[in-house]
Amino acid sequence: MKPKIAVCLPGGGAAGAMFQIGALAALEDALDGLEVSNFDLYVGSSGGASVAAALAGGLPIQRIYRAFLDPADAYFGLERKHLLRIDFGEWRRTVPAFIAAFSEGAGALMRGGGPPSAALWEQLDRLADALPAGLFSLDGYERFLEEFFIRRGVPNSFFAMPRPLRILAHDLESAELRLFGSGDAAEVPVTRACIASMAIPPFFSPVRVGDRHYINPGGGQIVHAEVAVAEGADVLIVVNPLVPLRTERGSLRDRGLLTVTNQAIRIGSWRALRDQCRVAEVAGKAVLCIEPEPAESLLFFGNPESFDVRRRILEYAYRHCRALIVQAAEAQHPVLARTGFSLRAARSEPSRPAQVRG
Repeated sequence: MKPKIAVCLPGGGAAGAMFQIGALAALEDALDGLEVSNFDLYVGSSGGASVAAALAGGLPIQRIYRAFLDPADAYFGLERKHLLRIDFGEWRRTVPAFIAAFSEGAGALMRGGGPPSAALWEQLDRLADALPAGLFSLDGYERFLEEFFIRRGVPNSFFAMPRPLRILAHDLESAELRLFGSGDAAEVPVTRACIASMAIPPFFSPVRVGDRHYINPGGGQIVHAEVAVAEGADVLIVVNPLVPLRTERGSLRDRGLLTVTNQAIRIGSWRALRDQCRVAEVAGKAVLCIEPEPAESLLFFGNPESFDVRRRILEYAYRHCRALIVQAAEAQHPVLARTGFSLRAARSEPSRPAQVRG
């Protein structure tokens, strides 16, 4: 009986998506009989949600990989403006209350003359409540993704997807996992589900779907292997870009708040995913986990809009995954044994463009 194969794509932002694209392109090149757009189930979140949706929609991974290697290729013309768009609606909602609380708090402080009064603390509480729910809106990225799907023939409906797709997000009020693509959650447009899965506080505002709001809680959303097993997958191919950073060049503390926060997220996400993979293996599932080396994780701190950074991540992911697959074949990894995929003669890596433009 043919095993049911699921590909699991946890998040990691734009840089993480680059790693997943490079690794999956190498996987397809390395194994005879494997087509990345022909799996039985795709499970994605955050940046991995868009990659999973493109593959479930039938787009070839080699075309996606080559497009990102060439700065002149407009196949997926994502720009900063599509992602980093100020949520003016959220700021308009909160700024008047913020100004009022700040003014009253400042007045209470100037009138006090002594220890902070209860009135001042009350105004500080109001000030915290008046902060916006997120800095940026993902509506621009949703429109960009809709247009990309139309141009490339990818359906914006879970029902019309050539392959089953599940996108993960969490209900803001109830904290429950929402499995877009399953049950009544399959009625949501794919692009809306993608941005709901990307809404990481405090950077992106919660995404409204129906009468509910959804967010990505970081490590709490790393349940991909669990979902794949529940959906009946026998073989799990997990491409996880989020591994803890390790560096011998100074302390991560010296890199500031964002690096420390990123490291905390990576530690929690990585441990959660590792635990799930172990549980899946105990349940008799074959699991192949593809991750970057911890020492190479600093690659992901560059700006993915930079062609040089993007190329380094893509090419590193391709080479690294090819090496892992060779090792897996030599060790007769359970995934290869169960699927029947075999190592094929090495292909040359897609070449870099002759000229770098932009």
